[in-house]
Amino acid sequence: MLELQWNEGNVHQYSTETTINDRHSHTVQGTTTPANNMMTHVHYYEGTTTFVGHVHQFSRFTGNPVFLTDGTHYHEFSGMTTFDDGHVHYYSGFTERNFS
Repeated sequence: MLELQWNEGNVHQYSTETTINDRHSHTVQGTTTPANNMMTHVHYYEGTTTFVGHVHQFSRFTGNPVFLTDGTHYHEFSGMTTFDDGHVHYYSGFTERNFS
């Protein structure tokens, strides 16, 4: 039987690389906002990523939780950065397992 491990206001860390556009990529990383401890929930995330003279913003909601056999869970996330310096970047990844 799966025993879920819940922490009050669980959050997740995330880190992934963007697509290469205009001969460079960016790192998208941070910590999600807390979410209610319910079977179905999502997290909001946002941030800024920089590369030699220009900045991109990113913000979205994660997907629903993907539960693991040890009772923890992670989320998938994907999106597009803001348009800056004539281009955008796309990204996708998985959060780390939940922690409080």
